[in-house]
Amino acid sequence: MAALRELDTRRASGLEVTLFWLSGTDRLTISVRDASSSDDFELEVDPAHALDAFRHPYAYAAGRCVPHARPAADPPAADDG
Repeated sequence: MAALRELDTRRASGLEVTLFWLSGTDRLTISVRDASSSDDFELEVDPAHALDAFRHPYAYAAGRCVPHARPAADPPAADDG
């Protein structure tokens, strides 16, 4: 049975990055939550690049074309009246 194990977590300035390992498949994932922007995403990482992804998750995601930011909200409609 595969188990999800937290390998490391770091928190700074509202950003929380967690490295997980799925034991049955040897898959690694990074979970990112940014309280200041409400961005959150997860991505699977190559074990050879896990430390880079953990330290620089936005750069790692961008380098792999993984969307990590929510689109900006549409501006409010103009009041014509």
